Amino acid sequence: MTTQPFTVADVMTKKVVAVLPGAEFKEIAAAMERWKVTAVPVVEREGSVVGVVSEADLLLKEEFHDHRLGLVEQMRRLDATAKAGSRRAQDLMTSPAITVTPEASLPQAARLMAARHVKRLPVVDASGTIQGIVSRADLLKVFLRPDDDLAAEVRRDVVEHLFPLSSGQVQVRVDAGVVTLSGEVRDSARIPIAERLARAVEGVVDVRCELSTPDRE
Repeated sequence: MTTQPFTVADVMTKKVVAVLPGAEFKEIAAAMERWKVTAVPVVEREGSVVGVVSEADLLLKEEFHDHRLGLVEQMRRLDATAKAGSRRAQDLMTSPAITVTPEASLPQAARLMAARHVKRLPVVDASGTIQGIVSRADLLKVFLRPDDDLAAEVRRDVVEHLFPLSSGQVQVRVDAGVVTLSGEVRDSARIPIAERLARAVEGVVDVRCELSTPDRE
């Protein structure tokens, strides 16, 4: 295969809205509103990510604004009540930050978001310095690839690779990200492999495999 899988570096947003640990509550809220983001990384002056402040962290102040907690609930929600009484990023942030590297694959980033219940991940290099940020929306960018590009990749990296002797007999059609493979090939054992590899191409929504082998009497 010649095509390299898409990585976080291919889809991340390189212009990052971040705040310093000493940023005040209103400064953080204003940055989120201005840039239309739901969370901001908290970085040291050299660029190291130390945490993330989300809308959920800020909303705790409103949640507990006029709500008097009982002792049991206070003990159960110590972290939340502490954030509700805080006004600087260093006290409001979730730390350590859940981060990902630029080299991580898109499935790896998606699984990490799902497992940790977050909508975006700061992207950091080996030293922990911020390089960008990747969101759920960024991970969906691969599904905007043109159908012609998908068809060309499937033909080059799947059909011609698996069926070098009968690739000319295989038709590759792509409509709205759905790949259809049809035609005759010599090796029936490679048909399920072709379907699996086509499905693994970044941006493919689904695969319809109609490949067959010639009837033999």
